[in-house]
Amino acid sequence: MAVDVQIGESFVGEGAHAAHINTVLGHRDGPAGTAWATALATPSAGHVPFVAVLRPSLPVKPLTLFVTKSAPESDAHGLLIWGPAQAGVASGIADAVADGEIPADWADTHAVIAAVWVNPAATDAEQIYRNNRQAAREAIRNGARSLPATEDVLAARTAPSNPFFTPAS
Repeated sequence: MAVDVQIGESFVGEGAHAAHINTVLGHRDGPAGTAWATALATPSAGHVPFVAVLRPSLPVKPLTLFVTKSAPESDAHGLLIWGPAQAGVASGIADAVADGEIPADWADTHAVIAAVWVNPAATDAEQIYRNNRQAAREAIRNGARSLPATEDVLAARTAPSNPFFTPAS
């Protein structure tokens, strides 16, 4: 049975410079392509999806829609989203193609949606770039491998934890 959509997640780094990325990878003619086009055509206040580029007029392939999970709170925050976070995501997707996690023959037939968190308190552009590059590559790899394993999810269910909350018991 063919997989129509691969969904991946990765969290890299710590504190304000951590990268948290969710990815959707699928054929342009399928549900991922429909979601990609719909998201591009229906921006909302503070959340304007855009095509990730390696350089102006050189979009990464597969075409990747960058969707920010955090509305820009200042000009500086916006520049970190559109600058190093975008560059990191574009490079991470290209790395995934170079590594074979995304087959090269999918470059013109598939699309990626990357939902990206950039903390408004972040300040270090180089760290944001590195963390987003690694997180994008890992999210694609995790989606390709259907990670996490169900047994890992079940083992963690009684002791959830994330950077913002850990239950007392």
